[in-house]
This record gives sequence, C-alpha cells and structure tokens, in this order.
Amino acid sequence: MVSPDSRRPRWLFGVGSEPDARFSLANERTFLAWIRTALALLAGGVALEALDLPIDAPWRRTAAIILVVLGIVAPTWAWFSWARNERAARTSQPLPAPTGSIVLAVGVVLAGLSVLVGTLLGSSS
Repeated sequence: MVSPDSRRPRWLFGVGSEPDARFSLANERTFLAWIRTALALLAGGVALEALDLPIDAPWRRTAAIILVVLGIVAPTWAWFSWARNERAARTSQPLPAPTGSIVLAVGVVLAGLSVLVGTLLGSSS
C-alpha cells in the first residue's frame, strides 16, 4: 500500500480522505483530454506555418501564434484544474467552476476568424 506521505504534491494528497477511485480516474481522463487538446492546438499552429496554404501571411501567422500560445497554456490550466478538482473530491467540497474554457473558446474563434479572413484575402489577390 502506498503511504500518503509518498504521494506528490503533498499539499494535495496530504488533505482529506481518499475519494472513490472512479472520481479520481474521471478527473485524470479530463486532464488527459486537455493534454490532447493542447497537442492538437500546437499541431494546428505549426501546420499553418509549415504548409503552403493560400492564406494571407499576416493572418496565417496570427492564427498560428494564437493556436501555439493556447497549446502552451492549456496544459498549465489542465494541471491546476485537475489539482483543484482532486482537492475538492478529497475534502468533500463541491467541484470548483471550470476555468480556462472561455479563453480556449475565444482563442480558437479568433484563430478561426484569422484563417477565414486570411483565406478570403489570399484568394482575392
């Protein structure tokens, strides 16, 4: 059996009691979904710059930068969200409100609009 003192971070695993494993595993799956999302954002940003697409350069670069920045920031949000949810489960508290989702949604919309405008401008010249 694993000693509670050996689990890290201690500020998280050192409080409360062990929640039902299903809750911890669901929380971990959500964390991993955010990591997959981050990888997709990074891949999309890199692809915009690596492929020869008929998108006006400044708009393409803007979209690529937005996607790469979101891909870098998303894992940080994911980890903090995982920790907050795990702590809430361990202390029998309500789950905290989600964070980061609105920033991700707005960022993806802005990147999409940049690609759209860049495509329209790229095809007209």
